Amino acid sequence: MPTKLLEKGTASGARGPGAGGRNRFGRGEGAVPSGQAPAARAHTAVMGLAFALAAIAMLFVAFTMTYLGHRQEGDWKPVPLPGILWLDTAILLASSAAVEWARRRLGSGDARGLRWGLTAAGTLGVAFLAGQLLAWRQLADQGVYLASHPHSSFFYLLTGTHGVHLLGGLIAVGAILPGAWRGAYSPARSTPVTLVAIYWHFLTGLWLYVFAILLWQ
Repeated sequence: MPTKLLEKGTASGARGPGAGGRNRFGRGEGAVPSGQAPAARAHTAVMGLAFALAAIAMLFVAFTMTYLGHRQEGDWKPVPLPGILWLDTAILLASSAAVEWARRRLGSGDARGLRWGLTAAGTLGVAFLAGQLLAWRQLADQGVYLASHPHSSFFYLLTGTHGVHLLGGLIAVGAILPGAWRGAYSPARSTPVTLVAIYWHFLTGLWLYVFAILLWQ
């Protein structure tokens, strides 16, 4: 009788702690499916980007409120906007379209389309910044500098701050481009491309907002 009880207790003990340990640390009943971890990380990344974009938007809202307040002052002078800003706007819209095309090509499993879409977007982004520098040069040639008057100060502040954030977008594109050429991304691993696309579209919309404010003199 004691022998049978001992055997029963040993078998029960082997099932108890062993099974419990497997459920906690292995792939037992309590384990989280592996497919949920990447999805959770992607959601966290998107939420983090959303908070960052909200902060950038609030910064430009603050700039706008100050800009509108200074418009009521007597020393306000219109800034002759360089015509190249219209071309710059078209270039940035085209770059945003290229980013979106790249993202959709990745969703379809087209690695080649992703590579060329990101390459085109980066090239157009560089062209946009070059256009901004040329616009500044044209204003400087007309004697319009940062400290000339309040409107010129806000022109350089708004376009310069946007340009810095766009430079950050170019760095992000440059960071994922090598992986795109190596074939590191797929429909199941697309979070970096999605984040870059969201950020780039945001910057395009932000530029349209800034340009509209500058046009309204």
